[in-house]
Amino acid sequence: MNLFHTADWHLGQLLHGHSRAFEHQQFLTWLLDTLEAEQADALLICGDIFDSANPPAYAWQMLYRFLADCRRRMPALDLILVGGNHDSPAKLDAPHSLLASFGITVIGQLPRTADNDTDWQRLILPLTDASGETAAWCLALPFLRSADLNLSDPELDGVEDKLIAGVTRLYQQGTARMQQQSQPGQALIATGHAYLAGTELSELSERRILGGNQHALPVSGFPDALDYLALGHLHKAQRVDKAGKVRYSGSPIPLSLAEEHYPHQVRKVRFEAGAVVEDVAMSIPRAVPILRIPARPAPLADVLEALAALPLPEAELERQPLLEVRVALDKPEPRLREQIVAALEGRAVRLARIHVTHPGQSAALNRQSEGLAALTPEQVFVDGYHARFGDAPAPALMAAFDTLLNELEEPA
Repeated sequence: MNLFHTADWHLGQLLHGHSRAFEHQQFLTWLLDTLEAEQADALLICGDIFDSANPPAYAWQMLYRFLADCRRRMPALDLILVGGNHDSPAKLDAPHSLLASFGITVIGQLPRTADNDTDWQRLILPLTDASGETAAWCLALPFLRSADLNLSDPELDGVEDKLIAGVTRLYQQGTARMQQQSQPGQALIATGHAYLAGTELSELSERRILGGNQHALPVSGFPDALDYLALGHLHKAQRVDKAGKVRYSGSPIPLSLAEEHYPHQVRKVRFEAGAVVEDVAMSIPRAVPILRIPARPAPLADVLEALAALPLPEAELERQPLLEVRVALDKPEPRLREQIVAALEGRAVRLARIHVTHPGQSAALNRQSEGLAALTPEQVFVDGYHARFGDAPAPALMAAFDTLLNELEEPA
């Protein structure tokens, strides 16, 4: 069985005001062709399908067109989509019955039975090989919110971290059920959208979920019986465990300027007789370059010289590179943007951001000089606390802030 693992598409994203629609469409076209050429049997999309809980109409159209093309060109392909922390669970689940009639499974939030129990029948799904035989079982868990975890259960009384215990319990229960119904030679697979301990976050476009760093899930909490755990949330493709059974596929395109060097990919995992016999990265072609000029912030005169020397061949607007200009200033420069825009006039490039640093200033002042759009809520909180009390917030206070922020940003 050939399984493909992808995540974190973030359809509908704007990067500093620039649409990513062209890049996303190029990726979806490449993915469709790759699935067909590689004779894929199953595709797992592990959360953050959209960039926000209210994506633009064209983003929905992209997704539905891709699913329709998959079903038309690969009628037997098993398609499983689970929600991420950026997605609206209710909106993802709304077309569930319609998509299910086409053999497409969408899990926006943890499904419940009429008795409010976990609906394992919807969560545990067979994956078939080219002959139509069941080659694996998949536990299709989406991003898990506090309300999904039944934290008031007396079984969790006395547990130090109920959030972590609640998540790992669901994986343990689901895996045990897969084991009960699986046959010898059938693999056990699970999906997830979470932040695991010991992993690498993107510099700008991700943050810890499930209540902050103290709630990073330990890889040891996931069942050893799983043959592959397909994860989403982190934009950098990475292996979590030594054996390579737990992986983030990463995002298909750079979702921040800092991600321009990431190895964007989807994972192809081949199973035979229930075991992984091949696990390779399928590199995704880069449709639009990201440029950060110069490599390190430099004085304005040097920056303008570097921009003038930049080779920029003619290209259609949607294919033009996205540019971050990096300037180091030792004094105010009122005409900074005007001079940079003039240096780029008539050239095939899109100015995404001017990143200004002031050597000798504190990191907080440097961040503030970039404007509100460049600041994260965590940075504002930490800088404000430091300005008032002269120290960094305590870990418990930071955790409380992260919890409130997650509740505020969590889609209804």
